[in-house]
Amino acid sequence: MSAVASPLPEGMRLPSLEKAAVWIVLAILLLLAGLTSDAFFKFNYLANLVRQAAPVGITAVGVTFVMLLRGVDLSVGAIVSMSAVVCALVMDGKAENLWLGIAAASACGAAIGLANGLIIAHGKVSAFIVTLGMSIVVYGLVQMGTGGTARGIVSPGFREAMNSRILGNTLPVLVVCLLAAVAVGIFLQSRTRFGRGVYLVGANPDAARLAGLPVARITVVAYIVSGLFAGLGGLALLARTGVSGTNPGAGMEFDVLAAVVLGGTTFAGGRGSVGGTFAGVMVLFIALNLANVAGLPFAAQLTIKGLIIIAASAAHSWIGSRGSGRSQE
Repeated sequence: MSAVASPLPEGMRLPSLEKAAVWIVLAILLLLAGLTSDAFFKFNYLANLVRQAAPVGITAVGVTFVMLLRGVDLSVGAIVSMSAVVCALVMDGKAENLWLGIAAASACGAAIGLANGLIIAHGKVSAFIVTLGMSIVVYGLVQMGTGGTARGIVSPGFREAMNSRILGNTLPVLVVCLLAAVAVGIFLQSRTRFGRGVYLVGANPDAARLAGLPVARITVVAYIVSGLFAGLGGLALLARTGVSGTNPGAGMEFDVLAAVVLGGTTFAGGRGSVGGTFAGVMVLFIALNLANVAGLPFAAQLTIKGLIIIAASAAHSWIGSRGSGRSQE
């Protein structure tokens, strides 16, 4: 007669290893980067690196919730572009329009997320198809609205304030914005009914539905959150560049997906965290910064980015399957 094995302590379970993996990779990568160039050991250099990552990092916080639901949001790059353009157009170079422009950009992102969520939840259409199609629609609207040229002028002081530093001129404001977005994401994930529902639906949608969870509502809210954070990411990008451009967020969805997958949130759903996504963002940007320091061309950097997504997905799937096998022993 075989005895039932007692569960392993929390710190020894493989899922815990999965959660810690990206932080271990980040520490090792940072050490290797520091050995390559001592600039990586300097606070100002690292703070500037995080500042550059702010638009992608803020956007990735929202996409984390969608992927926890077994979904995907390929429209975030287009939302970033549209929110930046809308913000600049509404501001129109006037100080009194500052907050109106910020509100308009945020509302624009949330509205596109709402449209995505409603179609996916109630139309029963593939998230991949819906968000890909929405991306094309939004890019087209941006092109028509701008005529292919940069439009709008940011309010006086907007870019200066967002690119300033606090705490003795050491910490960039955009870094604070990114950390605030991560903190809000962690709160939503761990301290709200919505966050718990996202995990339950992502782990087993049918069981969640049978348990009485409002699966459709959770799905819609998750896409609104994704769109809202993409809108905020567009504001961060506008603050960095100072001009809206035509499609400034084009291709950003791939950086965002790479960061989220690196952080341990896979397309299988129900597993991952906003904290892991932040670590994934840093791994991605340090790796790409290293490639840039090494003088690799942009095409090579794209190749590295793709390989990172593939390797991270494979590693997390392997660790997850090992964890499942271990738990059944």
